[in-house]
Amino acid sequence: MRPIGLGRGAWRGNREEGFALEILHPGVSLGLGDSGIGAIGRIDRAWARPGHVIGMHPHRDDEILTYLRAGRMLHRDTMGHEQEITASRLMLMNAGHTFQHEEEMLGPEPVEALQIFLRPRAAGLAPQVQFHDLDRVLSRNAWRLLAAPEGAPLTVRAQAWVEDAHLSAGSSLVLPPRGPHVVRLLYAFKGEARIADVVIRDGESVHLGADTATVTATAEVDLVLFTTDPGAAVFRGGMFSGNILAA
Repeated sequence: MRPIGLGRGAWRGNREEGFALEILHPGVSLGLGDSGIGAIGRIDRAWARPGHVIGMHPHRDDEILTYLRAGRMLHRDTMGHEQEITASRLMLMNAGHTFQHEEEMLGPEPVEALQIFLRPRAAGLAPQVQFHDLDRVLSRNAWRLLAAPEGAPLTVRAQAWVEDAHLSAGSSLVLPPRGPHVVRLLYAFKGEARIADVVIRDGESVHLGADTATVTATAEVDLVLFTTDPGAAVFRGGMFSGNILAA
């Protein structure tokens, strides 16, 4: 599959009011009939001012990975959790059939983060929340598995894998193999990288298949890699991860 570069998402909110969000529906960018790609439903790039509170709100049938790159956030939910999330502490909310949470921005610096909405294999699963402490904030010049159906610190209830890497300028990495039938989305959180003839910068991504491919940092870059099996069972009716193009 030829790599296809995707533009940035659509911004909502206002930084002057304390919160802004860039929403990427990768299937929309690709012109598909599904706003997502397999189990990859939606990727939100969020910015929030210190002290800003996102009040209690529901999720349903979403698998939501919270991936901070700057700042600190306090998470509270209807299952009784009250946990601080940072760049070295991840959270995965397996929302299932009913779940609510709120977020309060802590400390002196703004929060910069991804909220990654993955699609579960089925509707109505039991809700749960997972936390994981990373041994270091950045995985330098190596892929680090964050979430997967099995064998990862955080368990996703779908055929989806999330990995990250921080590449120094001029360094290269081969994308990790995940089987012959997967598709992948490589996202640049900050910096610049090239894969084949496609260059991606802050907030941009590239869509590609299972073929062996190498990514090269044309400048220092933070990358997040999403992999999914588009032939696997997936529920496309999640509250935020669902197909917004469905009739």
